[in-house]
Amino acid sequence: MRFKRIFSKVLACVLLTNAFAIGNYKEVKAADYWPSSVDVTAESAIIMEQETGTILYSKNIDEVHFPASITKIMTALIVLENCDLDETVKFSADAVYGTELGSSSIARDVDEEMTVEQTLYGMMLESANECAYALGEHVAGDIPSFVKMMNAKAKELGCTNTHFNNTNGLPDDEHYTSAHDMALISRAAYSIPKFVEIVGTKNYTIPPTNKHPDPTPLNNHHQMLHFYKSNKYLYEYCLGGKTGYTAVAGATLVTYAKKDGMTLICVVMRDSVTDQYTDTTSLFEYCFDNFSTYNVADFASISEDDVNITGRLSENSELIKIDKNGLIVIPKTASVLDVTSEVVPFSDDNDKSVVGQLKYTYAERNVGQANLVFTNAEVESYPFDNIPVEKGGSGKEYIQIDYPKIGLMILGVIALIALAAYIKSKSSEILLFRHRYKSRHTKRKKTNMTIIRDNSKNRRKRR
Repeated sequence: MRFKRIFSKVLACVLLTNAFAIGNYKEVKAADYWPSSVDVTAESAIIMEQETGTILYSKNIDEVHFPASITKIMTALIVLENCDLDETVKFSADAVYGTELGSSSIARDVDEEMTVEQTLYGMMLESANECAYALGEHVAGDIPSFVKMMNAKAKELGCTNTHFNNTNGLPDDEHYTSAHDMALISRAAYSIPKFVEIVGTKNYTIPPTNKHPDPTPLNNHHQMLHFYKSNKYLYEYCLGGKTGYTAVAGATLVTYAKKDGMTLICVVMRDSVTDQYTDTTSLFEYCFDNFSTYNVADFASISEDDVNITGRLSENSELIKIDKNGLIVIPKTASVLDVTSEVVPFSDDNDKSVVGQLKYTYAERNVGQANLVFTNAEVESYPFDNIPVEKGGSGKEYIQIDYPKIGLMILGVIALIALAAYIKSKSSEILLFRHRYKSRHTKRKKTNMTIIRDNSKNRRKRR
């Protein structure tokens, strides 16, 4: 026995040492490794995961460049946030003649009318500059006012190297952005379903207008999605995007692609013609091969301490859950055990049920997050809680339930049920007692009647 105890202690020490060694190895690997052995000819390039905003690849992403027509992604974003699709856009003389002669166009006429939706298709598929101009005027009244909206939105999205000066991306020294900023803008735009639909459309036809009696066919110029000029660059996972080119900007390209449940955004800037497609394809393939997404709710948990950090609803911690849509993106060689999490307070003006956020890092990079959601704000299972607005509730007045009284009522019901069961179990004895009592009573009655009859007979005989 003594030998077994000594052997067990030695074995435990060995296993513990190995555990520490494995843990240290993982820490070193997590801190040092991030896939990056791919390069492109573009002067700036970035790959960003759509759901989390995680940057998977970067090359000079904060360098300033002319964007050319990928500017129209920001224009579309502003329009979709401020207009209904069936509103009428009227083309002014400035829209028709105020753009550079020979630039991309679908030949609209002064006072021509189209819907916002039709004009967006003209701008995003055919890169029509007069459509971008007309949309800016329609939303803000004039181009300078619309440009202010564009720059305000860029600032809101966290862009730090961007300044727009027109709606279409034609050359202007005061019109520039970076690959990183363009990825932020492209990510925001892709959160709008109609934008996703438009940039993923290969062909579209504008019906006859007040100035054009014939329909106007449109073709998507993005050659990874549509064989507009060639099928050489088609990419099966491409979801769409936006092309751009001017002599001073070179080739610019924004592309969306999805594979194995992971949606990526690629931006290349200051690239050579046709290389923008091969560069983008190479970057997509490399990232799809080397990264994976994981659902946070499948491996994470939250504690009372985590909830306290949010500063809200700590007394109802059992009602706070991890949003099932939260994701992280890490290299395929890594494990979810390698990521580091942090709980931070978080407020979403569009969703009052969000009370905090789990943020994840890996190899000193932000790799994703998941919202902490107060489920009572989403499910009408607790209408009697009367949670005040300052604690995340609705503040509405509901019927207040007195739990002690309800408990006494339940005990009373149980006691009645028990009494009924007891009486039922004794019913046979009660019936037997009753039968015996009636039998005795009947027998006595018969005996008394017999005695009366006998006495009557005896009296008659004496006479």
